[in-house]
Amino acid sequence: MTKTPIRYSILLIALCTVTLLTAAHGQNQQPPKQGIPASWGSIPQMTAEQQENFSPQLLDELAAIKAAALSDDYAYHQLAHLTENIGPRPSGSAQAGAAAEYVAGELRKLGLEVHLEEVKVSHWVRGAETAELVEYAGHVSGTKQKIVLTALGGSTSTPAEGLTADVVVVNSFEELGALGRDKVAGKIVLFNEIFDKQMAAAGYSFVSYGEAVRFRGAGAKAAAELGAAASLVRSVGSADYRLPHTGWSAPAGIPAGAVSAEDADLIAHLSAQGRVRMRLTLTPQKLPDTTGYNVIGDVKGSEHPEQVVVVSGHLDSWDLGTGAIDDGAGVVVAMEAAEIVQRLHLHPKRTLRVIAWMDEESGGAGGQAYTKDYGAEFARHVAAIESDSGAAHPLGFDVKMTPKAAELLQPVTVVLQSFGATAMEPRSESPGADITGMSQAGVPALGIMQDGRTYFYYHHTAADTLDKVVPSELRENGAAMAVMGYALACM
Repeated sequence: MTKTPIRYSILLIALCTVTLLTAAHGQNQQPPKQGIPASWGSIPQMTAEQQENFSPQLLDELAAIKAAALSDDYAYHQLAHLTENIGPRPSGSAQAGAAAEYVAGELRKLGLEVHLEEVKVSHWVRGAETAELVEYAGHVSGTKQKIVLTALGGSTSTPAEGLTADVVVVNSFEELGALGRDKVAGKIVLFNEIFDKQMAAAGYSFVSYGEAVRFRGAGAKAAAELGAAASLVRSVGSADYRLPHTGWSAPAGIPAGAVSAEDADLIAHLSAQGRVRMRLTLTPQKLPDTTGYNVIGDVKGSEHPEQVVVVSGHLDSWDLGTGAIDDGAGVVVAMEAAEIVQRLHLHPKRTLRVIAWMDEESGGAGGQAYTKDYGAEFARHVAAIESDSGAAHPLGFDVKMTPKAAELLQPVTVVLQSFGATAMEPRSESPGADITGMSQAGVPALGIMQDGRTYFYYHHTAADTLDKVVPSELRENGAAMAVMGYALACM
């Protein structure tokens, strides 16, 4: 091969390169397309105030915390012990006490200053739970149809042999009121409010839950006021696997339970055809109140130890499952925030306080006790975070704070952008039940916002178990909690 063709080839490549660079330069000088903000796809520039709060060193530390959380399974191993070795942790139970001791011991191993703080809690225990339809249109003599149900927390007991009564189906409190005492007294009332699964699938599962759960909370009282023998609700959940969902119901002096969605449909269909009678047996017991514990562990601040940032989840759970997504996951990601800070030998300027709350499910005694004991110090509480929406992929944070405060935290969302936890959704109410007292006192409050589309498949059911937690998503939640907590403790 001669040298002349090679020279021509080199010249041709050079000319093509110049042409491409010129075209690219011309394209770069064009204004952005109409309707598309020029900032899209670019990294937001920090304001002067954000730069003052987020030094290059702090941003490097936050990046290191994120990397540590995403490469570590500390939280998952802790969750496995809580759910599989200790098991369900209803308030007042031996398991709840053991879990508090366990978490306290693990935090002490990390070098935290740990306190077990007493909380007076209710102690309700589940008993027999059976129901069957014994009379209805087309009933075959000598047979019965099983109804799948569970007692609600706060329920009183039927006689040991059960009770048998007609069933009245209503879809609202207004329908119940319109029936009046004459048509309700002595009967079993079923509130058949359907959980909006389409709304949940669109990402608004907690809105769906809020619409349906009011019947679980207040239905028994409304029925009892009209003389009902018992109250049932359609289970508040978005998956129809014939799983009953338990939960708290205001004590009303009558038995209260939740039937599966499929059984609620069955009863409603048969009631439309004529009289339906049910034999119901629920034998829970309300035992004397007892002592539970909030677990509080502090990483003391290096400059302002009197100023506090809370990271938290609730340790108690319902008893049907093992409380993995509600809310063992919240506790362990709070624990991991402290574990990472200690492992990386970081020194938050303010005190980073880990709290494992007790009794969120049965009345909120843990949060109330903390408000009573620490309320005078809330002026020095800089912020409070609670994770209590599951363990799925985090989208960001629900926040109750001023718009200016939320804007000031924008650099944190940039750190979390690699896995998409960038949302800062304003809330008018506290984003966590246990931090409500702090939020009402003006403490900025945050809740990790998880992808909740499948949360209510398992919430408060026997299926709330460790296998529902995806380890990689739990790591993301740990990163979100730790990065935000440390940022608040140092900015």
